[in-house]
This record gives sequence, structure tokens and C-alpha cells, in this order.
Amino acid sequence: MSESREEEARRRSVRSFVRRSGRMTGSQQRAVRELLPRYGVAFGTAPLDLDTLFGRRAPRVLEVGFGNGDSLLAMAAANPGVDYLGVEVHEPGVGHCLLGIEGAGLDNLRVISHDAIDVLREQLPEASLARVNLYFPDPWPKKRHHKRRIVTPGFLELVASRLVPGGALHIATDWEHYAESIDALLTRTSLFEVDERRAHGGDRPLDRPATKFEQRGLKLGHRIWDWRLVRPAA
Repeated sequence: MSESREEEARRRSVRSFVRRSGRMTGSQQRAVRELLPRYGVAFGTAPLDLDTLFGRRAPRVLEVGFGNGDSLLAMAAANPGVDYLGVEVHEPGVGHCLLGIEGAGLDNLRVISHDAIDVLREQLPEASLARVNLYFPDPWPKKRHHKRRIVTPGFLELVASRLVPGGALHIATDWEHYAESIDALLTRTSLFEVDERRAHGGDRPLDRPATKFEQRGLKLGHRIWDWRLVRPAA
């Protein structure tokens, strides 16, 4: 069921992230200054023409909150026939990813430095994505902060509307309680079918590279949960 305007306004007043300035290296600062105009996409309220943006028609993959971009860069380099769009709010990570794009000479990856929910809602047309990746989102472990978690019924509804029929949402987390809450949400929605779910010790990532946040969780003794959720074709 769609959210009311009041419910949506209340939910959007609670962000799933906190902007942290972080320390940027000189090369990252240079990347944001010089490379973002080349490989970046400015946030706006008009839907993007993805064929024009990438100069071709191809399957498109969105990564929500790519961190430092290493996994996103690896996927883009390994799949030149697929176009990738990464969204991240933290400038050091954006700078790191831009340097990776330049260094690898990738022409199938663009980045947006903005809130991913706004990007999904305003910039990405319906049924425009083949896949959405959400890897190790902030778990907001304290109970009073659970309302900040990005995986909500509204998020699932928004992502489903942007995926083509048969498209997939990939999620990974290393927080058991978050995994339990995601499982509970999936039992109450018909927007996605669980194509595969894995619980593992870091040795069986589901169609993705390992990430920095995953390695951090494993060092803490956490297990990993992966899902591939598919939007039904009909």
C-alpha cells in the first residue's frame, strides 16, 4: 500500500545517513574538483535520459551508498557491457571512486553525490534499472535509531518501481538483527520474490565482490547475510 503524504513527509524527515565531512586527501580533493564534472551527474528533479548519459542502450545497475567505491569499480571493470551508476553522500568515498574511474579508464560508470532516495525518486525513471545493489547499509544498531534504517516498505516500493520486470535488488548486511528485520519485511510484501538468500562467513558472497565494510564486520566475528530479490515479471 502506498504511503500517505503525511507518512512520506515524516519518513523523509528522518535520514538513513549522517553526513560526515571526513578527511579528504589532496588527490581526493582534486578528483572531486576536476573529475566530478567529467564522471559525475548533478542532482536534479528531472528524470535522467540514461541512454544519452552513457551514450548507448545497455542494462543499468545502481549501487546505493558505494562507500569508497572499490566493489563498484570492480563490477564496472568486469562487466563492460553494463552501465553502472553509484550514489554516495560522503565526499572522501566519492573522490576515491572518481580516482578509480580515471585510473581504470572506465566509461560505463557515473556517480552522483546525493541522497539515494532523492535520486531514485526524482532522477531515475520507472522500469529503468536491471539491478539495484545495497551493500552493508548503516545498521543503526541502537533500537531508538532503527527508524533510520534504509530498508523499509517505502524503500522496497520505490526500488521495485524503478526496476524492470525481472530486475533484482541485492542486499547484504553483517548485522543479525537487521537481517531478521529484512526477512520480516519480505514476508509482508508481494513486490519481490526471494530468489536466493545466503547466510555465510564471508566465503560465499552472492554475485558481488567483497567490500571494506564486510571485512570490518568479519573481523568483529559477524556473519554475512545476502539476498537476491527479484521483481516479478508479471
